[in-house]
Amino acid sequence: MQDLGNTQFFKVEKDTQLGVKQILADVYQALSEKGYNPVNQIVGYVMSGDPTFITSHKNARSLIMKVERDEIVEELLREYIKAEAWKN
Repeated sequence: MQDLGNTQFFKVEKDTQLGVKQILADVYQALSEKGYNPVNQIVGYVMSGDPTFITSHKNARSLIMKVERDEIVEELLREYIKAEAWKN
C-alpha cells in the first residue's frame, strides 16, 4: 500500500536509445545515399524546422525529429569545440 502522505516522484526518462550523435550520423548517411548534400540539408532543417529537408530514406526524417533542434546545435558545437581544442 502506498503512503499517501508523502509526495511521490515520477521521472520520465528521455528516449535515449539513439543519441544525437548517432542520429546525425544515420541521417547524414541516408542523405548521402540519396545524393543530397547532407550538410546543406541538415542546416536547412535546423534553421527552419521543416522536416522535408530530410529524406525519409532509412527512416531519417523520423529519426531526426526525435531530438530537438537545439540539441542538434548543442551536439554539433560540442564536437566542434572538442575537435578544435585538440588542434591547439
